[in-house]
Amino acid sequence: MTQQLGIRSMRPWRVVLSVFLLGFTSLLLQAAPPKANETCFGCHSSSDFTTERNGKQVSLFVHEQKFGGSVHKAMACRDCHTDLSQKHPDDGVAPKPVSCAACHPDQDKVYQGSIHGMSKAMGASAAATCKDCHGHHDIIPVKHADSPVYKMNLPLTCSRCHANTNVTAEYKMKYPTVGAQYVDSIHGKALLKMGLIVAPSCNDCHGVHDIKRSVDRSSPINHANVAKTCGKCHVKVEEVYNTSIHGELLAKGDPRGPVCIQCHSAHQIQPPGVTGNFKVLADQTCGGCHQDRLTHYRDTYHGKAMALGKANAASAVAACYDCHGHHDVLRTSNPKSRLAPGNIVQTCRQCHSGATESFAKFAPHANPLDRKNYPVLNIVFLGMTGMLISVFTLFGGHTLLWLFRSIWLYRHDSKQFREAKVKTQEDEEQFTRFQPFERFLHFLVVTSFLLLTITGMPLKFYYTDWARAIFNIFGGADVARSLHHFGAVITFLYFILHVGSLLKHVWINRGFLRDPGTGRIRLGRIWLAIADPDSMVPTIQDWRDLVAHNKWFFGKGEKPQFDRWTYWEKFDYLAVFWGIFAIGVSGLIMWFPVFFSRFMPGWGINVALIVHSDEALLAAGFIFTVHFFNTHFRLEKFPMDTVIFSGRISKSEMLHERKRWYDRLLAEGKLGDFAVKDEWQSWKGIARSFGYVFFGLGLILLVLIIFAMSSRLTH
Repeated sequence: MTQQLGIRSMRPWRVVLSVFLLGFTSLLLQAAPPKANETCFGCHSSSDFTTERNGKQVSLFVHEQKFGGSVHKAMACRDCHTDLSQKHPDDGVAPKPVSCAACHPDQDKVYQGSIHGMSKAMGASAAATCKDCHGHHDIIPVKHADSPVYKMNLPLTCSRCHANTNVTAEYKMKYPTVGAQYVDSIHGKALLKMGLIVAPSCNDCHGVHDIKRSVDRSSPINHANVAKTCGKCHVKVEEVYNTSIHGELLAKGDPRGPVCIQCHSAHQIQPPGVTGNFKVLADQTCGGCHQDRLTHYRDTYHGKAMALGKANAASAVAACYDCHGHHDVLRTSNPKSRLAPGNIVQTCRQCHSGATESFAKFAPHANPLDRKNYPVLNIVFLGMTGMLISVFTLFGGHTLLWLFRSIWLYRHDSKQFREAKVKTQEDEEQFTRFQPFERFLHFLVVTSFLLLTITGMPLKFYYTDWARAIFNIFGGADVARSLHHFGAVITFLYFILHVGSLLKHVWINRGFLRDPGTGRIRLGRIWLAIADPDSMVPTIQDWRDLVAHNKWFFGKGEKPQFDRWTYWEKFDYLAVFWGIFAIGVSGLIMWFPVFFSRFMPGWGINVALIVHSDEALLAAGFIFTVHFFNTHFRLEKFPMDTVIFSGRISKSEMLHERKRWYDRLLAEGKLGDFAVKDEWQSWKGIARSFGYVFFGLGLILLVLIIFAMSSRLTH
């Protein structure tokens, strides 16, 4: 037997030693206690194993299989739970929290200086510790795809606290919805949806164990360090930014120097080319530092359309960065600046092909109240403002006096007043006052004016909710602009048609202007044609009527009788000529700025904008107040005078208001030529319906304009 074991060839003392060692080892193996972890798992492997702490049941279950796959699988429980005694758990002493610092002193030192570590030291119970991020008994390598701190899992891990409404509210966190914001950002989509591991996760910007508040100078998200942090991925962008005026300010330690997160946000970063909302918000972002520039940028079409804009509208107008640049914003004195004298024309041509040096003199941030830097604009602005105040003061007073006088007469003898009103409306004897062509032109005037007002006033009062609502109904600034241009075309159309009809009338009656004897045109006959009672040209008689009418307002004279046209109607008529000239010419300049800049300096566009805006307000305000009162609001006309639709006036109304016209026609034997009797009654209801729609829209716009102006004054 010993020979088979090879003992025969061994020396005796070696045999004895081998047998001794073999026996001693056997005894040691038999006497050794089982592994400590096996002892612990005897209790902790049960999923029902719990204990009570602070009145709550706490699970003490440890998943043995997961622990076996963790980075700590070779360690004994007491390597971490060092305070456990040999009598545990019979001693009834609860184990203390595990300290990872024993094995990871460097990481613990860094953690203690972080926002999490300092908050924990100050007693913040919800402050994140090692196990909150890495796990408990199932910690696996950081680069393992199942690790909670693996790059693609980290946003969810951080969100367990930073998206917890209770925690964010308790600690007043700056970004309580950071989790959702990051997921919807370009970074979150690239990492979580597209699986691009190079996309930044939380730790790439905030750090790992050394996460600190943004006010900490050593924090990677401190204002002074943000550009460097973003530059780890966006290398070229950082290089460009460092040479910009913003980068220069930052390098000098000037806190006014904006950094990446001020323009792109911290967690909601979106690709500028994908979402139009970025462009809309860009102006507000720039305006946070350049409020004065933003204010006067809002006075231009660019700024107003942007403020009202949806994505499709914003794409059609220039935002701040379209002119000043993105990351390469430079001082205009820098030859490389997009707004330097040598580059500005090319910058304008990005949107306005064919732009010239003259066009580039347009001032996108002009302040018309700044007489020193913009003297011409200041004069134009003060002139237009003075005209607005004068017209509304003069005609507003005229309207109020007329209203008060009518109310006094109504209260003095309401029965006679009502009977006279009914008689003028029901009198069957009618006379033509407006020809069909004139009524057609008025229809074009009404429709185009309302269209221009509805599409134009939201731009003037862009800061109101109703302006945004109207633009949303139209589908944005692009559609509203096209409709506005269409309204302008209709305006020019009716103006041309009317002027053409006047020229035709002059041509047909040209014989009247010539002397019967010599055949030559005489100035006296021209004056006779102008002063004709059927002419809309004001005469000395209109001045007399104005004086007599105002005396009647104060009860100092009889109510004057008028001819075919009253002095206020002639004013309305001539105001259209002035309005079309002022609004039309200024509108054309803004419609075709590049073309007109060939004949005038670019700041002429600024002048056109002031004239167009203020004249449009004057026209809308005058029509919806003074004209509406003269035509519809007067007690004897209320609720509507349909003469412009029917073209006719009753005999009773002529005798009551235009007796001079009636007497003149009677004396000239022409009264019968104006007598009418046709199918008006059959379509009277339809005409009234259209009239009420136009009238109602005007009143609604008037209320909105007054509301917008009052809200601006109160803010």
